[in-house]
Amino acid sequence: MTAGVAVTGGLSPPAPAGPEARQASPREHLSKAEAGVQAGWISGGRLHLNRGPIDLVIRAEGPAAAAAYRAALARFDGMLEALVAELPALRSGDGVPVEGAVARAMAAAVAPYRPAFITPMAAVAGAVADAVLVAMRATGPLDRAYVNNGGDIALHLGPGSRFDVAMATGGTVVLHAGDGVGGVATSGWRGRSQSLGIADAVTVLARTGAEADAAATMVANAVDLPGHPAVTRVPAVAVKADSDLGQRLVTVDVGRLSAGEVAEALGRGACSARRLVDRGLILGAALVLQGEMVTVGRMAVSERAGAWISA
Repeated sequence: MTAGVAVTGGLSPPAPAGPEARQASPREHLSKAEAGVQAGWISGGRLHLNRGPIDLVIRAEGPAAAAAYRAALARFDGMLEALVAELPALRSGDGVPVEGAVARAMAAAVAPYRPAFITPMAAVAGAVADAVLVAMRATGPLDRAYVNNGGDIALHLGPGSRFDVAMATGGTVVLHAGDGVGGVATSGWRGRSQSLGIADAVTVLARTGAEADAAATMVANAVDLPGHPAVTRVPAVAVKADSDLGQRLVTVDVGRLSAGEVAEALGRGACSARRLVDRGLILGAALVLQGEMVTVGRMAVSERAGAWISA
């Protein structure tokens, strides 16, 4: 067990439910450890890890699942502290060199978008998820595994496995082994991150979580109607004092738009997404604004309802 971390019931995942099996409560948390790391099992046999703003939901299936959960916990311990130590560089849009493995992955994910303004923080959630998943996969064979960091997901699919992603308009994207998707990320002004654009949500499929995270940020920024009176924007630091976006204007409200205006804004974003597909930076994207959705690349959306993560 890593220093500063204690886990309810040890590190073995809960046994599958049966007639006499104890049913896990919806959430079994650890008491707060001195180092601030919390870990515990939640419904579906998933591992929940939390440290400050980082909140991971993890699932591993296959022969090495138990070892993978232990590896996830070990890799997560100390990760936030390492990132905080490099925050000034990670919040810079000038390509300042960074040292840590996760920080370097963040910087690499945003580098293809320069000279446009973007900081490594645009890829932080995906890069954290990637790092934990890499540690899990190194333990041995896994049929399927994912690390969900607040909706930005690092994903491994073995032969015969699948993963469902629900879209904001109600459809589902079904991912299979062999699709080449290792990361799924969503960005938009309604989400937890700030956006320069007006998309309700942009979901991107890419090779890694960090690459998907950075791309979703940039495509969401591109869904826009510059200067439109129905769009309210304020300096990023007015919403979040330590925002890496500084005085840049971020969207805080979007009034009702006409059908033509929605199509225009989505068209701007779709052009951006197509360029990223052509450059090999993403595999596909779905852009949503006021109930309308446009898809680009390998993003086949079924009509049936789904869930963010299939059980």
